[in-house]
Amino acid sequence: MNERYLRGVEILQRLHGNPLEKVTNAVAEIAPDFARMTIEFPFGDLYARGGADLRTREIAAVSALAAIGAQPQLRVHIKAALRTGCSREELIEILMQVSIYAGFPAALNALAGCHDLLAMPPRAKAAE
Repeated sequence: MNERYLRGVEILQRLHGNPLEKVTNAVAEIAPDFARMTIEFPFGDLYARGGADLRTREIAAVSALAAIGAQPQLRVHIKAALRTGCSREELIEILMQVSIYAGFPAALNALAGCHDLLAMPPRAKAAE
């Protein structure tokens, strides 16, 4: 394993827990080189750069994925954004902001597709 790959795995673990199972196993079965590249380039190279922290990078990822309608990847990055300190309220606002630049359908689809991840837990609702 090369340095880029190991850096990528470390960052993925911080964002998602066990990245090899959650992120690449299905792809690795049919395209192992692509699975490796998926760890090396985005996470081992770009996410590892200075200049923006992981929280900021996740906000950018959530915005871009919502705009292009990449629902499965959006869900993964919503979870990662929550792990890096974004609040549910903040992520809802970010997804609403997407409507300005990508249109209402993109924002509505993103909000609906991540409803279970962004809804307040039942105990918090009862406390209001």
